[in-house]
Amino acid sequence: MEKIHYNSLQQKFYPVGLGCASLSGEGGGYGFGEVSESEAENLIKTALELGITLFDTAPIYGFGLSEERLGRFIKNSDEAFIITKGGVDWHATRRVNMSNDPKVIERMLHESLKRLKRDQIDMYMIHWPDPRVDIRRPLEVLLKAREQSKIRFIGLANTNAEDLEKSRELTVLDGFQAEHNFWQQAHFALIADQAQRALFTGWGTFDKGILTGRVSLERKYETSDARSWAPWWNKKEIEKKLEQVSLLKDLCDQHELSLTEMSLLTALTTLKPGVVLVGSKTPQDLKEVYQISMNHQKIQDVNKVLEAFQRLHKKA
Repeated sequence: MEKIHYNSLQQKFYPVGLGCASLSGEGGGYGFGEVSESEAENLIKTALELGITLFDTAPIYGFGLSEERLGRFIKNSDEAFIITKGGVDWHATRRVNMSNDPKVIERMLHESLKRLKRDQIDMYMIHWPDPRVDIRRPLEVLLKAREQSKIRFIGLANTNAEDLEKSRELTVLDGFQAEHNFWQQAHFALIADQAQRALFTGWGTFDKGILTGRVSLERKYETSDARSWAPWWNKKEIEKKLEQVSLLKDLCDQHELSLTEMSLLTALTTLKPGVVLVGSKTPQDLKEVYQISMNHQKIQDVNKVLEAFQRLHKKA
């Protein structure tokens, strides 16, 4: 697995980055269960040792704990490239408030700088579209912050055609992020013309564990795991996906592939150039992902599985 050079950013990245919702731990918010301080430290250390230098976080991950842990354990690493975001805020009661109001974005940016213990954030993104706020207003805040050297690059996550069009009136964006996995591969088509200059990062590589085979309808989750309470963790939708995962597993077994291999290599080969984010919670899981990403010989087997799945799915 070779690093990809992004001329516009003057950066090189492996096509795998660490999705730091995995560091949320007991902080709650958008996270996936308990992770101790020492476990978080070892995970970040392992990523850097492997050469994985892109870390994607957001304030809502652990209600700030993910950013705080990155700030503590990355320290002043020259290699680390941190993406964080603004727009998903919360009240004192921890009720989530999604707002791209310029004042909210400015406040969240400064809070992130403090938590990350940095004078400058590598890339700052607007986390989600807000139909109540013209995207140009928060972007103006970020352009000013860039002039003040508080951020280096600006991006949009989970954007739509309207926000994209309006953003082009103000600036050329440096990065885009969207869900990208076995189920979802269409989002980046909206911005395909930016692929040669902007950084694309795909989240949801394993669809919150579903595409690894570790999820079942009977599985119970910790209260700090968003899957125990979030409305997007819909049992009917999960059941439909698990039926397809069962079929995928049978096909993978025929080609001596694991579901993790199939899912990761599918994401890697369909997002080029780009970085797929993995939410590994342990050094062992991250090392497994790294080894899989290095094994290009299995890509042909993955393609055979995908072709067979599409044929069976059409018949169904």
